[in-house]
Amino acid sequence: MKETLLELYEMTAISNIVAEPGFIIMYLLAFVLLYLGIRKHYEPLLLIPIAFGVLLANFPGGEMGVIQADENGMVMVNGVLKNIYDMPLHDIAHELGLMNFLYYGLIKTGFLPPVIFMGVGAMTDFGPMIRNLRLSIFGAAAQLGIFAVFFGALFLGFTPQEAGSLGIIGGADGPTSIFTTIKLAPHLLGPIAIAAYSYMALVPVIIPMVVKLWCSEAELKINMKEQEKLAGKPIEIKNMRLLKILFPIAVTTVVAILVPTAVPLVGMLMFGNLIKEIGADTSRLFDAASNSIMNAATVFLGLCVGATMTVDAFLNWSTIGILAGGFLAFCLSISGGIWLVKLFNMFSKQKINPLVGATGLSAVPMASRVANEIALKYDKKNFVLNYCMASNISGVIGSAVAAGILIAFLS
Repeated sequence: MKETLLELYEMTAISNIVAEPGFIIMYLLAFVLLYLGIRKHYEPLLLIPIAFGVLLANFPGGEMGVIQADENGMVMVNGVLKNIYDMPLHDIAHELGLMNFLYYGLIKTGFLPPVIFMGVGAMTDFGPMIRNLRLSIFGAAAQLGIFAVFFGALFLGFTPQEAGSLGIIGGADGPTSIFTTIKLAPHLLGPIAIAAYSYMALVPVIIPMVVKLWCSEAELKINMKEQEKLAGKPIEIKNMRLLKILFPIAVTTVVAILVPTAVPLVGMLMFGNLIKEIGADTSRLFDAASNSIMNAATVFLGLCVGATMTVDAFLNWSTIGILAGGFLAFCLSISGGIWLVKLFNMFSKQKINPLVGATGLSAVPMASRVANEIALKYDKKNFVLNYCMASNISGVIGSAVAAGILIAFLS
């Protein structure tokens, strides 16, 4: 009887959890992320798949955790060291399990990030940026965190490729972080993807924190509509539809000429937007890109990213360093936009609310919604959403271009 009970005990995952208490930490982390996604509504479409992926990956014996290859692509498979890139997908599925099949087939190949960018483009309205083009400069300023942390990571001993992958977290764009890391430091993909998506989900927490640090109440009460009146009658755009159609074509062409390595991201972003703006002739393509394709890609991306957070991969000093560096990059990016607004306001009669600068991130449209809520707390008539969207949307393009620059110089 005793032997039978012992066999039953060893058959369960309890013995593994007792031997490795780190599993409990990962379960708690998964539960916290699920709570934030379900109860607090922090990016639930991203955070819930990621959190459940964390949960699945850390059940001993479940074989749902992603096994990260080292910088040479080597992984241990049934006691034998193999190069993951020499293994066909059906062998990966058979020997390493379902999640590794999805991870190496969809994520590691670089397939999903551009696909998601296409969906983002299809769901994005560039109108606010076109109407307030001058505000797009604050989206460029918000890339400060990327390059500041890049040089800081170099100073701390990271390789240039690892530093570039760490810095790109400051762009607050999960697909861009994944795409850049695949190209530069694929062995860091798990913790960098987790950091990027976690901080994106925590935008409602991080932006108010940074804004409170740098901005006064008087600055946050700046009413953008009233400031526009000081500049006189705004320029009227007679044919906005035509301009919206030409915009993605023009941006793709310029980026392709100046930063060719950014084309996979920017090009797919603009293609998704183009089929949206054309209208009825491409409505079926738009519907697929913004719904079925985007939803499927988000499900697989979230689960796979979460599945990289195994005990061995997550509970180590390297991962903690990446999370800390990513948080710093994120905060510096928000701060960079705010600082440029403050500099602008020193020399201009027409003032700009610093919240416009704080939204120069790629977290569209959540960053703009958060900024608008902050503005309304100080003045119930101060709607800054459209102005923030101008900076916010330019931040999407800016982070993709920054990623292209890093890839071009470091790969």
